[in-house]
Amino acid sequence: MKWPTMKLRTRLFLSISALVTVALLGLLLGLVSVLQMASAQQALVRDTNHSLDVGLKLRQNLGEQLILLLDTDTAPDQLQALQDNFQHLLDQSLADGGQRPGFSEARDHYQAFLEAYHATPAPSRSLAVDQPLGAAFNQVRTDLIDSHKQALANIARSEEQSRARALLVGGVLGLMGLVVLVLGFITAHNIARRFGQPIEALAKAADQLGKGNFDVTLPITQASELNQLTRRFGIMADALRKHQATNVDELLAGQQRLQAVLDSIDDGLLIIDRQGLLEHLNPVAQRQLGWNDSRVGSSLAEALERPELEQQLCQVLRGGSLDRQPDDLHIDVDEETRLLTYSLTPVSHPQGPILGAVMVLHDVTEQRAFERVRSEFVLRASHELRTPVTGMHMAFGLLRERVKFPEEAREYDLLETIGEEMQRLTQLINDLLNFSRYQSGLQKLDLAPCAVDELLERAQLRFADQAGQKQIELVLALEPPLPRIQADVAQLDRVLDNLLHNAVRHTPQGGRIRLHARRHAERVIISVEDTGEGIAYGQQARIFEPFVQVGRKKGGAGLGLALCKEIVQLHGGRMGVFSRPGEGTQFYLALPV
Repeated sequence: MKWPTMKLRTRLFLSISALVTVALLGLLLGLVSVLQMASAQQALVRDTNHSLDVGLKLRQNLGEQLILLLDTDTAPDQLQALQDNFQHLLDQSLADGGQRPGFSEARDHYQAFLEAYHATPAPSRSLAVDQPLGAAFNQVRTDLIDSHKQALANIARSEEQSRARALLVGGVLGLMGLVVLVLGFITAHNIARRFGQPIEALAKAADQLGKGNFDVTLPITQASELNQLTRRFGIMADALRKHQATNVDELLAGQQRLQAVLDSIDDGLLIIDRQGLLEHLNPVAQRQLGWNDSRVGSSLAEALERPELEQQLCQVLRGGSLDRQPDDLHIDVDEETRLLTYSLTPVSHPQGPILGAVMVLHDVTEQRAFERVRSEFVLRASHELRTPVTGMHMAFGLLRERVKFPEEAREYDLLETIGEEMQRLTQLINDLLNFSRYQSGLQKLDLAPCAVDELLERAQLRFADQAGQKQIELVLALEPPLPRIQADVAQLDRVLDNLLHNAVRHTPQGGRIRLHARRHAERVIISVEDTGEGIAYGQQARIFEPFVQVGRKKGGAGLGLALCKEIVQLHGGRMGVFSRPGEGTQFYLALPV
């Protein structure tokens, strides 16, 4: 008769159940034995303690009787009470049951002692050992001492018996553990032999499928579940073979389209894998860098000879972003120096893991040359304009001291207007000079330890009157602890003054301005937030460009925010804006600790 094939889960269930049953039986046997040992030991200890306690009382009573017997003036009632108490203790101890070694003999000998006592006319002179009363008394005392020794011997014998039984239980449990170990080894061996080999064969077949080899040999086993898995695995392999055959052309076409898109981009494009190695660069990048395809597979930092790129790339591959705009790349190609700006962006899988990064290169050689010429022109023009304007300002000041007009006269208004415009022109020239110094690198910082809370408190005091005139609430919000930073305090005051001036100017009456500071990792974030009209989304990208005024109320030459950004970047920080039209604007500074 052929037995039906047992299912995999049934075999596993029976094997594990057998192991668990044997283990539970062993534990149950050990538990029962330990409980029995504990119960017997507890009864023995209780009985022995009772014997020792009664024996002690009896010896004390017998000692008191001896004292009374030696005293000739003892009242008979006192001795009779002690004898009755002695007899009562013996009877009660023997009536409680249990092992009472020596107490039965002590009762019999005590009766003999009482008979000898009543038969002796002078008990106090008859307690010698060679006399009947003394011999009977010594016999009773000897019986009590023997009972004490036997109780102690019972304790020692009980300890030996408990130790022997514990060794027996330990041996039985060890044997049960050995049986469980052998059964587990046999079960594991059978499972590995019956099911491990087919699963390993399926794993090797999966490896072959992963490598693109769909012609695989699948195992046959007695387990119905594994046979079903093998059959479905074969169906999957056949479907993958058909899918590969039908979609290879589409994949090649898609790859060619992607390649065409990458090659048609105006900027240089470098694709980097998760190990930081170059995977691909488009023709524009090859022309910009003077490379060829031989650089593929090399490290980005080594290929560009820029060690700092290694740290930046690691930061991007971990999912972070660059703290500030990186410096331009200086590349020598055909005896010509090119300036390239670059950005690093991580490439992420839809499920989250980062697959690599993309580096975009933009040639700014001509732009930097134009900016340098523009900066030099502005610097020279500002210097040239500053001298005559200063002379005109001094001459105008002297003129105002000598020419006096009443306040209601038209000439007085004209002089005031000329003075305001000359002051505005002087401020514009100073802004141009300062901006040119920052862009050309001529401006140096006077760094010193700076307390952020004191910096913001002084800014709040400077603009308290202006905000109060428009009924604007100017609040200071600090999130301690705020660390001290190394900064040029005068330059940071200038940045905060510019931001607060703009905030007061663009916040309506009854609005609110908030000065906020907090620590974030290794940076201190300072922000100026207002409840003004905000800045349109499309104009926020240009807000920090020089000579640009967008969105909000026009005024000045458009150098204030550009100058603020240059100051913050010179401190090693970065500056940004977050604004919602109609809800307000937030300018923030991220300064390193």
